Amino acid sequence: MDTGAAFVSLTRSRAETIVKDLVKTGELQQERAQKAVDELLERSRKNTDEVGKIVRRELQNQLSALGIATKADIARLEAKIQKVSGSTAAKKAPAKKAATGGSAAKKA
Repeated sequence: MDTGAAFVSLTRSRAETIVKDLVKTGELQQERAQKAVDELLERSRKNTDEVGKIVRRELQNQLSALGIATKADIARLEAKIQKVSGSTAAKKAPAKKAATGGSAAKKA
């Protein structure tokens, strides 16, 4: 991902150098130069964002194909386990009280 981002990213100094070269060759007017720098940087930022989206999407596809659990999958399973553990503990609690009460009655 870093390689792709570096490929499409453009620093302000590099954009300014490109624009200065265009001004020197007469392909760009001086008054439009700053706007051109800003446009180049914005295009670079959008390209970087797009590469990131593509990489994330492909990683998700590959992880899904491998059957690796996601954080969401794990969180969902943890919630189910807690729910089942809570209902099981609630069912066992009255049984323990009854067993304790029965033991005390036998000792007396």
